[in-house]
Amino acid sequence: MRILLVEDDRLLGDGVRAGLAASGFAVDWVRDGEAALAALAAESFAAIVLDLGLPRRDGLSVLADLRAAGNPVPALVLTARDQVADKVRCLDLGADDYVVKPFDLDELAARLRALVRRANGRADACLRHGDLVLDPAARSVTLKGAPVVLTGREFDLLRMLLDAAGRVLSRRVLEEQLYAWGEAVGSNALEVHIHHLRRKLGSELIRTVRGVGYLVDEAPR
Repeated sequence: MRILLVEDDRLLGDGVRAGLAASGFAVDWVRDGEAALAALAAESFAAIVLDLGLPRRDGLSVLADLRAAGNPVPALVLTARDQVADKVRCLDLGADDYVVKPFDLDELAARLRALVRRANGRADACLRHGDLVLDPAARSVTLKGAPVVLTGREFDLLRMLLDAAGRVLSRRVLEEQLYAWGEAVGSNALEVHIHHLRRKLGSELIRTVRGVGYLVDEAPR
């Protein structure tokens, strides 16, 4: 799950990026408001973590421009401002959540998972497909009640495909959400991960739509 972090404090930004990466997020980090708007205009993110006190353009301005452009990406404001009026203004401008510094990284990760879950129209924290259950918080997968051991990248890929069950996801979309800026991506890395998932979960779960991408059919009812 790819996240855009907008934070000008280098020490805090580095800690948040490392903490979210440890929770399974692919994190791209920019340090000013103009860079944030440029990144959001050019690429797709599952959510944005936005500081308010930014150089070049403050977080409120970024948030206002984002919503004025019709971009629905879930936005979590991360700030030292703890006055009720500040929270109300952010929420009225289109923020989806508001976290005051200092904060717990596990709570931040949980709030991001909840934002993305609600944005995708899901109430259940777990993703279910027949006998397959994926728990994003525990980063665990079971099949017919038995645990399935996946690598971090396999887990993230499976979560994306289950989240989009019934829709084809292209190679470009999958790679954009799996890898942050600067990460080396092998030419056949995605195919290797798909192969391993099929071997562990069954060959029929993930279908290849030739020339388009990959698909997990809608869960049986």
